[in-house]
Amino acid sequence: MAGVRQFDESEAFDKALALFWRQGYARTTMQELAQETGVQRGSLYHAYGDKEALFLKVFEVYRDRYVGQMREALNHSDLETAVRDFFNFAISSMTTGNPSRGCLSTKTAVGTEDMNQSVRAVIEEMLNEIERALHERFTRADAKSRLTTSPRKAARMIVAMTRGLVVLERVYQDEKRLREMADLVIGLLMLPGRNGSP
Repeated sequence: MAGVRQFDESEAFDKALALFWRQGYARTTMQELAQETGVQRGSLYHAYGDKEALFLKVFEVYRDRYVGQMREALNHSDLETAVRDFFNFAISSMTTGNPSRGCLSTKTAVGTEDMNQSVRAVIEEMLNEIERALHERFTRADAKSRLTTSPRKAARMIVAMTRGLVVLERVYQDEKRLREMADLVIGLLMLPGRNGSP
């Protein structure tokens, strides 16, 4: 029937996402996507147009999942626990797999010399969403007396720090080091709590 997908789109997206995540956007071809998803290349072209269009669809699924899980991590009533949960989620996400998969958005941003504006825009929007979620958490009443800087600056610092953690993970492949860096940032951004810990 015309206009109806002849394949399971959700399953195809999951498989395409895994390939983009493993290889990066620039190094992935439509032929590899066809092999990975089990969908003929012609069917992929017919359904999505080209690699960029397919990536944008897949990235939207990834972004919604990632931001949703990140917001859950930040939702703890205790600020320190919320920030630690955020870092635990981010670090676990980038260190999953063997070899570890890293971060899809950062891998795409730094792995593409001439990044198309559409791809740049979706990555920018994801980083903005992460910053918004952090800012929202940092503007809650319990955070006002704990932060050493403004909610906006704290949110932006953490976004930048997580991008840096991706690079450190690629180089050192040492999860303990990443968690130590997260602890350092938390110590810089937060005043000691009632129990004396940052």
